Amino acid sequence: MIIAVWIPLLMPLLAVPAARRLAEALPPRAAAWLLTGCAALLAGCTTAALGLLVAAGALRLPPVAALGHLSLPLLGDDPAVSVPAAAVAGALLTACAVAVVRRTGRHHAELRRARRSTAAHPVSGDLCVLPDPAPDAYALPGRPGRVVVTAGMLRALPAAEREALLAHERAHLAGRHHLFLLTAALAAACHPLLRALRAPLAYALERWADEVAAARVGDRTVTARAIGRAALAARPDAPAPPRPAAVLGATAGPVPRRVAALLTPERAAEHAPAHRGFRGRRLVAAALLACVGFSAASALDAAADLHQTVEVAQGEAAAH
Repeated sequence: MIIAVWIPLLMPLLAVPAARRLAEALPPRAAAWLLTGCAALLAGCTTAALGLLVAAGALRLPPVAALGHLSLPLLGDDPAVSVPAAAVAGALLTACAVAVVRRTGRHHAELRRARRSTAAHPVSGDLCVLPDPAPDAYALPGRPGRVVVTAGMLRALPAAEREALLAHERAHLAGRHHLFLLTAALAAACHPLLRALRAPLAYALERWADEVAAARVGDRTVTARAIGRAALAARPDAPAPPRPAAVLGATAGPVPRRVAALLTPERAAEHAPAHRGFRGRRLVAAALLACVGFSAASALDAAADLHQTVEVAQGEAAAH
């Protein structure tokens, strides 16, 4: 068990680059699901591995072995290795749990503050208009979700582009994209290497919303202009009203790359990946599947080995 249990902790070294590479070749929606699923699975395997290390070391302690009616000599593994490893794993597991709780609490607190700050302003359907002259727009999840836009942003865009911008924000709400980002953030709290998945995930979510908006307004060029003009209006050096970090907005991410993707004809965007590098993408997909599967299998194997060892130790103790 002491060998298999380390594999889930090391597998993100290979899985994260493979996931990033594969996501670049997939449509935005599929890429978002792939990155989020990989982050969640790898984080779960990491947490399971740390828990198994803690359990294996704790069972080597005489008081714990006595409570479980175990025969210490049959537990295997050198206690000089397993007990310190369990202490380190316990500290890491505790740190992960604290980070997950704090990140979840901060996420909900930010959304509550944002909803309170917009509650005093007029709402029409799902649209909340702030009187702030600084251009800004974002999707505020909740029950019900709100599209928050400033008067400055509405003045910065013509009517057709305003419709595309609002369709983009509504796509974030309909797809519950904030939960994708929250899942990735919680996974990164469990394993630091998983932080590298957050940036490509944010880009995939923005592209997903871009495509939904383009389909809704029926014009990719108008949508591209809306994204570009909104990003120029809400430039970083311009004053902007405060917004929570947990929300998604149309001006986020690499805007030139998003605009270029929107200006690509839809059929060409859909069919180009099928003709270029298909074999390479299949190899990357196979490698990623192998990494995730091997990580999960190693965690299960370590758990089964620990369970079998405990049963043997209990049987020996009962025989004596």
